Amino acid sequence: MHDPAHAPAQRFRQPARDWTPCALSLRVLFAGCTLLMPLAARAQQPAPQPIDTHIGLIYRPEPAPSSYDAEAAPEDEGLAGARMGIADNNTTGRFTKQTFALDAVALSDEKPDAVAAAKDLVAKGVNYLVLALPADAVLAVADAVKDTGAVVLNAGAPDDRLRGADCRANVFHILPSRAMLTDAIAQYLTVMRWRKIFLIVGPTEADKAYAEALRNSARKFAVKITAEKPWTFGPLAKARGDTPTRAEAMVFTRGLDYDMAIVADEEGDWGDYVSYRTVDPRPVGGTQALTSTTWSPVLETWGAAQAQNRFRRLASRLMRPLDYQAWAAVRTVGEAVTAKKTADPAVLTPYLVDPAFNLPAYKGVSLTFRPWDHQLRQPVIVVQPKALVSVAPEQGFLHQRTPLDTLGVDLPETTCKFK
Repeated sequence: MHDPAHAPAQRFRQPARDWTPCALSLRVLFAGCTLLMPLAARAQQPAPQPIDTHIGLIYRPEPAPSSYDAEAAPEDEGLAGARMGIADNNTTGRFTKQTFALDAVALSDEKPDAVAAAKDLVAKGVNYLVLALPADAVLAVADAVKDTGAVVLNAGAPDDRLRGADCRANVFHILPSRAMLTDAIAQYLTVMRWRKIFLIVGPTEADKAYAEALRNSARKFAVKITAEKPWTFGPLAKARGDTPTRAEAMVFTRGLDYDMAIVADEEGDWGDYVSYRTVDPRPVGGTQALTSTTWSPVLETWGAAQAQNRFRRLASRLMRPLDYQAWAAVRTVGEAVTAKKTADPAVLTPYLVDPAFNLPAYKGVSLTFRPWDHQLRQPVIVVQPKALVSVAPEQGFLHQRTPLDTLGVDLPETTCKFK
């Protein structure tokens, strides 16, 4: 019988080292493959060239309230989110020899001109402008820098017209449109089978725009507006004490048949007053109470808790929607620069609408841009002040491309013709 223990010693010798080129793997390493050749091959590859990318932020800080307001916007709203985005870009950039810097411009009464600020930034070589500004200012800046090749990232204006008749080829929209926000509410109502709504519309142009988006969403998802009234009682949510006006408002909903009251109050003047003051017990949603938004301190899933903690350490406060939108705009540039290994806007602009581009953004899926209107596709969270209630698109709403396109204006309905 053959005894392996007495086999010739050479049978168990390690094979002689093979100094020929070989693939770097565990299997060949154990076979004696040397690392010299792979390192030599790696040395022959050109080292990545350093890339320095400056990103501009133009915003207008909210003035401090004249009296105590627990919900007042912080002075660095948006700015703090952009700073976190720069920090995240530079974390990745350490490994790719890419650096990012933020050039922030705060508009004021002494320096009110967004177009002048944008031109100054572009003249300094800043080719990416994040705007936390109203729609008219976004359009003015976009047209002013159109011939420079600069890219405008809209982080503050939800107006549907910017994605429609007033769309611009050099503008990419980070925050959801009003249509996306109201579609998220309408989808939730459909899932809950709350088919009848009472629409209450505030006096401002923004309130009227939100109401129009809600009407379109109601038609789209077969939700019926059984009653609609304008709000005529003033800013009761900010008033103090009891007044006859409050008593009148309490009977505002008498005699109406509806499942949910939808308030259109983008200024936050009165919408919070409606909850718990309707004649019949009914839930309230829209711009107050149950709201649809990009971000909320109550969002903790998909790694969002990590982002919430990092932001709190950076800014010493909670992250607000505008902070998230500015962060996502800055990260959009960072992701594109990393992927294409260049900061040239002529290369990155078409890449943003390429299916290969995607933005990880704590929403459970990677986000992409719609090529027909440059809107960032994204889930929209439906929240109440202390809890996450739902996430749109809701289950069961299907689409031939992606369920995310059930929110907002789809390709067949778009009126966008890029200028």
